[in-house]
Amino acid sequence: MDKKLVIRFAAYLAGLLILAFGLTMNVMTGLGVSPIISVSYVASEITGIAFADATFILYALFVIAELLIHLRLRCLTRMQLIKDVAQLPLSLLFTRFLALFQAILPDLSSSAMAIRLLALLLAVIATGVGAASTLSMRLIPNPGDGIVQAFADLFRRPVGMMKNIIDGVNVCISLILGIALLSRIAGIGAGTVLSFLGVGRIVALYNATIGKRIAAAAGVSGDGGNRTLQAGLPSRP
Repeated sequence: MDKKLVIRFAAYLAGLLILAFGLTMNVMTGLGVSPIISVSYVASEITGIAFADATFILYALFVIAELLIHLRLRCLTRMQLIKDVAQLPLSLLFTRFLALFQAILPDLSSSAMAIRLLALLLAVIATGVGAASTLSMRLIPNPGDGIVQAFADLFRRPVGMMKNIIDGVNVCISLILGIALLSRIAGIGAGTVLSFLGVGRIVALYNATIGKRIAAAAGVSGDGGNRTLQAGLPSRP
């Protein structure tokens, strides 16, 4: 197999693992979850379904929404259909990574605040690096990014703006569900805010440093998916 192709798939798989670690570590701090998975976290709390399984269901809904949007825009070509549908097995693999890390990472919610904050910082860094590494290889997009791109195309708005809107909508839905059905705020906290503000900065730093070298070694030309990557996460002020 071509060396560049091996590097590309290895970087993609490593990105999935790092991203799953970051998202799970965010949860384990007890300081709030990443906005994009806040709805699945609250749904898990309400129904008792495993967090990883609830996330898979959420991602499946994202994929269905993408298909409908692409049909609406009349851009559901064979290649686009393959890219959309391929997100389902990817989501299954990714959510198994979430389940794995949830099983092996310690629950830090009762630890000293300094430890929780350090773990949260590590989680945000891992989330940014994982997202950057995965998307820059230009293979199958994570449904959380695919749905942002689809809505951006539908409403003809910048992807960064649409990412922030979708994150905000997810947080609002999570707040409403938590208060209405659990009588408390679930999954929303300082970690949610830090993830919203910090992940995009980590992505930008990764792309400007090691990401360029990895993309070149993998034979990924151009901006390495920078349009989706940079815009699909919190944009610079």
